[in-house]
Amino acid sequence: MHPDYAKIKLPTGETFFDTKKEVDSLNLHTVCEEARCPNKGECWSDGTATFMVLGKNCSRTCSFCSVTHGFVQPLDPLEPLNVATAVREMGLKYVVITSVDRDDLSDQGAHHFANVIREVKKTGASVEVLIPDFRGNKDCIDEILNETPVVLAHNVETVRRLSPTVRDHRASYDQSLEVLRHAASKGFVTKSSIMLGLGETDEEVTETMRDLRNVAVSLLTIGQYLRPSRVQLPVVEYSRPGRFEKLKEIGYELGFQYVASGPLVRTSYKAAEAWTMRRH
Repeated sequence: MHPDYAKIKLPTGETFFDTKKEVDSLNLHTVCEEARCPNKGECWSDGTATFMVLGKNCSRTCSFCSVTHGFVQPLDPLEPLNVATAVREMGLKYVVITSVDRDDLSDQGAHHFANVIREVKKTGASVEVLIPDFRGNKDCIDEILNETPVVLAHNVETVRRLSPTVRDHRASYDQSLEVLRHAASKGFVTKSSIMLGLGETDEEVTETMRDLRNVAVSLLTIGQYLRPSRVQLPVVEYSRPGRFEKLKEIGYELGFQYVASGPLVRTSYKAAEAWTMRRH
């Protein structure tokens, strides 16, 4: 059973249901639903959502993730326009776009992802992207960067020691660092996220934060891993709020411009705030 500080609030209010209706009517997917994000009620009640493109099923099988995998569907050519339509009708000014991994495609879905960014930017909204590692292919990463998102996020997820257990074998700790280094080297604001509760030590988390700073990551989120179902890895430990506060302080000491750290924090939580409130 989750401790009280890690329990999810139930959604309330008309805006939540209006957001769900908008997403469903356009046959869109959100990471809020597919990854069972604990903040869905809060964010959707505020009229915000993180859109997940390239289909519903992921080509990878990370041990912590609830996004479905297996049979991957053909790309929906209407998805870029549909996402932009949802953004426009919801009146969003700041949008986060993420995706599943598509190792089955020759460009791993980079061109389609870029098309979504391009259409959404036509609405006038600022776009943050949370990208897969594209197996470290810089041409794919550059296709995304060419659309000039305001933030390029990619999650290292966990500490180096646990990465092979937590993530799919096609991902790696160093590969993720290189994705972030490449984007930062081109002048982009970069973000990453660390989960607690998988058996990591504070020393390992601090070392991971140092590694992220060494590749110029400036925005960081730290949250509690919550097991989506019995299929995923079990929770080793529920971290108390004090641990999150301590790591937040260390993050700022290391030079991050913005650190969100708490049991229910996820990569896209209060993303617009992270962008606007970051320290320079």
